[in-house]
Amino acid sequence: MCGFAGFAGPGGERDLAVMTSIIRHRGPDDDGVHIDTSGALPVHLGFRRLAIIDIEGGHQPMATAEGDLVIVYNGEIYNAPELRRALEQAGHRFVTDHSDTEVLLHGYREWGLDMLERLNGMFAFCLHDRRRGRLVFGRDRFGKKPLFYAETPDGLVFASEATAVLSHPSVPDTLDRTALVKYFAYGFIPAPLTAHAAVRKLPGGCSMVYDLTSRRLSVSRYWEYRMVVDDQPPGGPDQWAEELRELLDRAVERRMLSDVPVGFFLSGGIDSAAIVALAARHRDPASMKTFTIGFDEPSFDESGYAADAARHYGTDHACRTLNLDTAAGMLPELLGRLDDPIADPSILPTHLLSRFARERVTVALTGDGGDELFAGYDTFDALRTARFYHHAVPRPLHRLAEAVAHRLPRSDRNMSFDFKLRRALRGLGHRPAHWMPAWLGPASVEEVSRLFGAELTADGLYDEADALWRSGASRHDVDRSIEFYGRFYLGENLLIKADRASMFCSLETRSPFLDRDLVAFVSRLPAGVKLQPNGIRGSTRKWILKKAMAPLLPPAILSRPKKGFGIPLSRWLRHLPQPPMETAARIGVDGAWLAARWDEHRSGQADHRGLLWAWTALATALDRPAQPPAPMENAA
Repeated sequence: MCGFAGFAGPGGERDLAVMTSIIRHRGPDDDGVHIDTSGALPVHLGFRRLAIIDIEGGHQPMATAEGDLVIVYNGEIYNAPELRRALEQAGHRFVTDHSDTEVLLHGYREWGLDMLERLNGMFAFCLHDRRRGRLVFGRDRFGKKPLFYAETPDGLVFASEATAVLSHPSVPDTLDRTALVKYFAYGFIPAPLTAHAAVRKLPGGCSMVYDLTSRRLSVSRYWEYRMVVDDQPPGGPDQWAEELRELLDRAVERRMLSDVPVGFFLSGGIDSAAIVALAARHRDPASMKTFTIGFDEPSFDESGYAADAARHYGTDHACRTLNLDTAAGMLPELLGRLDDPIADPSILPTHLLSRFARERVTVALTGDGGDELFAGYDTFDALRTARFYHHAVPRPLHRLAEAVAHRLPRSDRNMSFDFKLRRALRGLGHRPAHWMPAWLGPASVEEVSRLFGAELTADGLYDEADALWRSGASRHDVDRSIEFYGRFYLGENLLIKADRASMFCSLETRSPFLDRDLVAFVSRLPAGVKLQPNGIRGSTRKWILKKAMAPLLPPAILSRPKKGFGIPLSRWLRHLPQPPMETAARIGVDGAWLAARWDEHRSGQADHRGLLWAWTALATALDRPAQPPAPMENAA
């Protein structure tokens, strides 16, 4: 796990040094540079390394023996041993002992950009193809590893974090109003947009080529997360459960390969417990280090369940507690470093958990992706009722229901009835394509409109989600909602949270549920085995995963309701300091209206937790001290 930065065009070593210094937390173990001024445009590549695989031989930038290909790369390729064997059989000769970086170099030479479809892992890379005069970029399927870039009049600037791109003197820091509107609607900024107009992010599942002579940039998609509805696996639920368990087992085993200590995040829920249970097949559980975060608010605390799971498997378990004082102390620095703002408050416990784990390990396996692949959220339970409500309840009656819900007493408990009811009704005011973003977003369409002083519509705010909903092969609400979660909520929110929260403290996190082979199999399973109807009692979420893991997990874990990795946000916001309103003018939002929402929330008149946290995260990120640009050298 590492970070890289670079540019093609004007600039020099000092510019590169500033860029790589900004991402030093991504790779504190080693650094390196590649500078080539022989082509149509000068190319500068810089690298920061967190050494995980082939510590002695994995130095970057790495070049082929002939020097015609040079790469900087962030991530892990879990099927690198298989690819290496295939390349050796094709006549390629390797210099390193087991570096996955060298596999990418030879893989590109053998297969070109078709290599991307063969990779099973998390990655972002820039490869300088000196012979063909171009820079080649790739990003993993879900976008677990970041890649930002900016086209300038004289070249291209790129890096693992947007702040490094913005530090280059040729890149202006003008904000993108459209992107900020989307941020308040979704809680994240959908690719390729970023908060800054000049900076873009390469979407997950895409490659990019920059021609150094013509200065033309082209982006192509090599994979997109979709449900495959006409090609179900052979057999039935019993066989599917067995195959699912073995695929997940193989994914866990692959992700335990490391030359440094590996640990496990453990919440006591089915996803993280499944990872630990399968890992215990491959190593002594007493040697496995598991970590969890607790809360002093009981409705949010899962530490007891995690401790029970750790005792069941016999792991070396440790726990720490996150309270308001700890959160307040962490918040300015953590949110101030978010180069791609997200309105997910669970970044606080995730970062504390990562810092805690980093004291003992360098790599941690997580359960990320399980809820998204297998319909694990409350919102999936709501789909059947939502479809009926949508057809049966007239608009005047819906508005009356919203007014009644607004008057209900407010609770600070985790996923309280009043909170879920108000959020459900907010989504049900829209058509089905907009249910998920309206349920999950921090602010309603009306609130975003008031905040920005514009007449906005759901069609305009949620057009990305709408396009995905309409273009899917499946007509099933569950399938289309799973696609939304995988493409947007997971790829644009949770994985950004996991990357930043862990890499700020130089910890690599790995997600077995996002294994290429596992995802391909699960995408072919029918919706009914993920969210299985259960008569008048509703539905069983993650049914096929629970069936697959039943031989290995205690019944208490299999039957426990999902709690979610939340924090007591509504209560904490009544005590956390309000960000300075000067930032509102820079962003172009109504500061007076926003201040009134703070007053309503602090007094208990209303619950604006989503809106106010989104504002806090964004304002803190944009209020960070500006990085002074270094003078450009060797200007063309």
